[in-house]
Amino acid sequence: MGRAVLVLFLLLPALAVWWPLWFMGTGALMPLDELRAALGPVLQGAEGSAFWPLLPSWPTLQPLAELLLDTPQFFTMFWNTCAIVFPQVLGQVLVGAPAAWAFSRLRFRGRRALFTLYIVLMLMPFQVTMVSGYLVADAMGIMDTFWAIILPGVFSTFPVFIMAKGFDAVPIALLEAASIDGAGPLRTFFHIGVPLGVPGILSAAVLGFLEAWNAIEQPMTFLKTKALWPLSLYLPQIAAEKLGLAMVASLVMLAPAVLIFRFGQKYLELGIQASGLKE
Repeated sequence: MGRAVLVLFLLLPALAVWWPLWFMGTGALMPLDELRAALGPVLQGAEGSAFWPLLPSWPTLQPLAELLLDTPQFFTMFWNTCAIVFPQVLGQVLVGAPAAWAFSRLRFRGRRALFTLYIVLMLMPFQVTMVSGYLVADAMGIMDTFWAIILPGVFSTFPVFIMAKGFDAVPIALLEAASIDGAGPLRTFFHIGVPLGVPGILSAAVLGFLEAWNAIEQPMTFLKTKALWPLSLYLPQIAAEKLGLAMVASLVMLAPAVLIFRFGQKYLELGIQASGLKE
């Protein structure tokens, strides 16, 4: 009896989480007239109350065909998103991993104060640094280019914090043994730190990808040319009359994030476990 109550207690929030996904998936297969009948009272102010069928009455792939065959701007914005996100995540790993190793395993004057500054910057929302970031990007001449989004993302402090916690799990005795064998700082980092810090590095990469893939405020601030917009700015531009297209576009945009999270889930768990271990 207790187990059944527990399952029921956990099932309710699970359904609440899955309902938007089910809503989006079934909506992508609904014909336009059924979507209008279900959501008309909400979107068009029609009389009656909105409802949502469990399954579409007549499933159709017409919205998917329209998105893939008749909407070239979707592909443009998809590749724009890839051109922004992947260099940004790669840069976060290349720049953040050495910085995280220095904070975790090197001892130098001002380390604690500098790491505290990193944490303060990490806690600041984009709205706080938006004006200063805009002025810097304008002074560098990179406004209305992908670099205005990539460079601030590369030097983000959050990946450094995540990877530093992962490097904290590397045993000091192992580093001392490497030093006795004649390994220098760089060799120790590449041959010991990086292999043992893979969970933290991949955790930072997964979280960085999810944040960059769904970013809205940064593209709105730094990109004025619509031809450079990512997918996160494409979805709000879809007219209310194209409900099926909006559902399919949302589903396609969600797919890479879900796949990346599914691939990196175990590394996220390992990174969390490693950050809680004490030598």
